[in-house]
Amino acid sequence: MIPRPAFLLAAPSSNSGKTTLTLALLRILAQEGVDVQPFKCGPDYLDTWLHTLAASTGETCRQGRNLDTFMASPQHMRDVFLRHSADADAVVVEGVMGLFDGSVKSRGSSAEIAKLLDIPVILVVDAKGAAYSVAPLLYGFRNFDPALRLAGVIFNRVNTASHYEFLKEACRDVGVEPLGYVPRDESMKVSGRYLGLNISPDGDQEAAIMAMADHVKKTVNVQRLLEISRTDIGAPAVSGTMPPRGEAVIGVARDEAFNFVYAENIDLLSSYGAIKWFSPLYDEALPEEADMLYLSGGYPELYAHRLEENRSMRLGIKGFVSRGGVVYAECGGMMYLGNSITGKDGQSYSMCGALDLDTSMQEARLTLGYRKVDLSSAGYPEELRGHEFHYSRLLRSGDLENVAEVRTARDKPVDTAMFRFRNTFASYIHLYWGETPGFPGYLLKQAQGKQ
Repeated sequence: MIPRPAFLLAAPSSNSGKTTLTLALLRILAQEGVDVQPFKCGPDYLDTWLHTLAASTGETCRQGRNLDTFMASPQHMRDVFLRHSADADAVVVEGVMGLFDGSVKSRGSSAEIAKLLDIPVILVVDAKGAAYSVAPLLYGFRNFDPALRLAGVIFNRVNTASHYEFLKEACRDVGVEPLGYVPRDESMKVSGRYLGLNISPDGDQEAAIMAMADHVKKTVNVQRLLEISRTDIGAPAVSGTMPPRGEAVIGVARDEAFNFVYAENIDLLSSYGAIKWFSPLYDEALPEEADMLYLSGGYPELYAHRLEENRSMRLGIKGFVSRGGVVYAECGGMMYLGNSITGKDGQSYSMCGALDLDTSMQEARLTLGYRKVDLSSAGYPEELRGHEFHYSRLLRSGDLENVAEVRTARDKPVDTAMFRFRNTFASYIHLYWGETPGFPGYLLKQAQGKQ
């Protein structure tokens, strides 16, 4: 294998500027004709969407992918990395939280993932209000784990070149290469939502990403970054004979209201048949002859009025559920299947009425964490893993069967349900199916009366 630039952008803590710098670097490389593959450590499905946008040009489109060692085994995660990096010119991985923060101590952290992938780390340090004091910080991150390769550092929120000179002195004394700095600039901000970054069309992400790229390229030595991160990342494992693709027709919701999805889930679904995209916002009817519907999470509450107005789609989905069609809905998709969504302002909007439940954005509190899901009572033998992240709450649920036992990463029980009504399964949990390839098959068999 020819060495290629491959690195993981990490930080001492969250909110240090990792996502901003990642998006800027992806766009800079794409503009220069570099075919760059983006990855995100952890379960985040918002950043991967933005990664895809930033790494795409008129000629290439690279899908952002998740690397997570809680939702999947280290071997599966490495296989995903190698498979999607095989034909890329460069690879950029965005870390999660602080460099050593994991589900249990450093388990599943950016540091663990960098070591498993054998790629160097570039540290992003927020240097506002600091100068030579960054020296012990860098020393600690460089020496805490000798197996970790800390190749360089980029400083964020540095407003003058003279400030950067103080920071470079600290780098020289510690032995960490400085790669530049990012001055503060309001135009670089991507507008926020309470659930992370705004991915609706009115967010104007394209303009924000372009501003980030133009800003960062002035003060960050991108060429040197590519030079010091050249790595032999290895070749993907030789796969055996692929099974023949199934004949199912699978309708997958995709628009501004429904777009929180793991790319590996879609890849796996496509092995069971033909993916037919549809929009609950814009389309009047479901894909013809659909055997299964997948309603992912998203922002249905922000588009509740428009979802309510599309009565034909709501009735079509309710009829599909009533007839015993197979549906898997998660988080926002579950909310859409319910009777109503109540917004922050107290206004209630009618949804599909396919499930006897109601959700609300009022008195909302964040629910967040990894989840282990046991569906053995419903006939599925393997443990499923996923992530729960929402601000909405369940106002009420009628006589719906809960078929799951759910635990946290530390094996503490939680009361999150997976509801089943006929052949519809719905939960607040975003499941990752990449390493449980039989799960979509299990869902599809329900309509045939098979376990």
